[in-house]
Amino acid sequence: MPSPEAPVILARGLSKRFGPLTAVDGLDLRVQRAEVFGFLGPNGCGKSTTIRMLCGLLRPSAGSIEVLGCQIPRDVEALKRRIGYMTQRFSLYEDLSVAENLQFLASVHGLAKAASRRRIDELLERYWLRELAGQLAGTLSGGQRQRLALSAAVLHKPDLLLLDEPTSAVDPQSRREFWDSLFELADAGTTLLVSTHYMDEAERCTRLGILDSGRLVADGSPRELMAQLPGRPYLIECAQPRLAQQALKGLPGVLAQAQIGASLRVLSGAADGYQLISQCLQQQGIAARVQETEPNLEDVFVAVTLPGSGPRR
Repeated sequence: MPSPEAPVILARGLSKRFGPLTAVDGLDLRVQRAEVFGFLGPNGCGKSTTIRMLCGLLRPSAGSIEVLGCQIPRDVEALKRRIGYMTQRFSLYEDLSVAENLQFLASVHGLAKAASRRRIDELLERYWLRELAGQLAGTLSGGQRQRLALSAAVLHKPDLLLLDEPTSAVDPQSRREFWDSLFELADAGTTLLVSTHYMDEAERCTRLGILDSGRLVADGSPRELMAQLPGRPYLIECAQPRLAQQALKGLPGVLAQAQIGASLRVLSGAADGYQLISQCLQQQGIAARVQETEPNLEDVFVAVTLPGSGPRR
């Protein structure tokens, strides 16, 4: 039995190749008990492939995986009883009711009838599904399906919950409620690994891993990653932000630009970024106020996924 201090997830040199395509490339990962660990990255960066290897659905091409003290793939059957897995795509039976889906899964997990009834009753109440218990799953809204899928994933009280972009098809209110539910699970001792491409969700994680082309290019708490930002963000206020954006395009040291309302946000990797930006705009006859601003996770993401940027730990 692993000690309480032992990592829940420990992967070394994890790789997965599909023919000539390398989906995951030499990934090292360590997740501790009760962490809410976020995988942040664009579509196709290897998040889903990594999660499927961690829960034993895919066999790695190289590397080693230990999850809850189980060696994967050797101990995958033992691991299945201790993890929950929620995919981006709704995967329950649409022609069964909410209650019937949960009853079926309880039988799959081998729960006794009395324990099954108590647990399902608890989940229907906790995730606001009681009034929907008799409704077919296929007729539920996106937020209702999400709550049912989370109920199904935690039905057997897993020690580890793996969630693959679980909020991609729901409204902002449902996303907030979902994340409140995740933190309740973490407070109760469940370890969570959640993949996302939403920056606001990434900021809520206790620790983040940023993936790019199958590589882990950054690992740390959101605060740590922002403090280590290899560059400085600037906010430019002017009457014509689009014109300012065109003027700064191609300027040495400018890593990224984004219009935020009537302002322009610029990430610069130059030590004298303020001077370079101010002089460029002045030379183009653009009246602007340039000021350094606080970094955010989008700045970090842009900086660490640029070609040639190395991993940051």
